[in-house]
Amino acid sequence: MDWYLIQDWVLGLGHEYGVNPVTFAIIYFGGLPFLVLSMAWVIRNRKHNRPVHFPLLSAGGFWISAYLYVVIAGENIPLWVYGILVMFAVVGGWKILQLASSHSKA
Repeated sequence: MDWYLIQDWVLGLGHEYGVNPVTFAIIYFGGLPFLVLSMAWVIRNRKHNRPVHFPLLSAGGFWISAYLYVVIAGENIPLWVYGILVMFAVVGGWKILQLASSHSKA
């Protein structure tokens, strides 16, 4: 497979929609460690019967940060892309809440 064709296609999409794919990747992969730390914070607070509101907000923020970049920086993005982004946010948030509630007190 010719990787230059894929690279040209991805960069072309970035130019067409005003979103830098490298910036998206940096935000996405850079936020993953903080998402994991936030989830550990949620689980720890839940085990110690402490409030989990702020850790959940933190985890949710890191989960949607890259997609939020697309919404803010993007131009002329098709409506179906917004639908997928909403689906990612809803399913991710549901999974975060599910994980937080599945860890009962020790």
